[in-house]
Amino acid sequence: MDNKQKLILVTGATGLQGGAVARALLKKGNYKVRILARNVNSVSVQTLIRDGAEAVEGNFDDVTSLENAMQGVDAVFSMTNPDTTGKGTEQKQGNALIQSALKKGVKQFVHTSVARAGTHADFPGWESGYWQKSYWIGKWEVEENIRTAGFSSWTILKPAFMMDNFAQPKSTFMFPHLQQGELKTAMLAETNLDLIAADDIAAFASAAFDDPEKFNKENIELASESLTMKEVAEILASVTGESISSVSLSPKEAEEQGIFPSLVRAQEWNNKVGYTVNINSLKPYNIKLTSFNEWAKKYKNDIKVNRV
Repeated sequence: MDNKQKLILVTGATGLQGGAVARALLKKGNYKVRILARNVNSVSVQTLIRDGAEAVEGNFDDVTSLENAMQGVDAVFSMTNPDTTGKGTEQKQGNALIQSALKKGVKQFVHTSVARAGTHADFPGWESGYWQKSYWIGKWEVEENIRTAGFSSWTILKPAFMMDNFAQPKSTFMFPHLQQGELKTAMLAETNLDLIAADDIAAFASAAFDDPEKFNKENIELASESLTMKEVAEILASVTGESISSVSLSPKEAEEQGIFPSLVRAQEWNNKVGYTVNINSLKPYNIKLTSFNEWAKKYKNDIKVNRV
């Protein structure tokens, strides 16, 4: 099919990954882009509409709205919300999206999950429930459902930790002390964190839409760089011109200083497990990856330090 006629539905377009994908596709100019949104009047949705996107109101819990959004769609960029309840909410969302796409004849499905999904049963302490089983099981089961659904082409992108979490608005929650010039975490000084930019996820998704056959049945773990928190702090300080230090806390200290328990647990997971992405394995795709320094320079104005 002529790419100029190809209609792509992007879910999660008001978030980091979906938004980056929608912008990348619109910038290419050779796709029609439709976005699924709960509120088509939101600022972020209206911005994408001005850039050329079509917006359809709907959500994963409303099958009718999903089928409406899938009308005439050739390909889907999919992302589902993590299950934090243990009730299988992510699987339900994923299944609703998959079945709606199949019913409406969608040929290609590109989904974003997370690195290490599928290896979760091997995490130390897995059976104890320490690593939030519902999160990992939800991610993996959605992936498996896509692989077996019967799409002409499917691709699973599995990103590591998002660089964009160090910028507003995410950083307020993820790193609440950053605005005061401190990068406090429960990560050990020697722990490396695998990082990827939302723009790079978008680049891989865009490449998959350009060449469905090449990317068909590909499971691609994504990271461009692996850094300690000290190295992250040094780069942020260099780019912003502000003084930023990294502080390694015990899990108890981290919670006492206001870091959410779920984040503390994720930081402990990085100490003991980590994403361990084989960055060299991405070279054959010939897609330029963004270093953390490059990302920080590009989004310097969104990295708020000592400007409260």
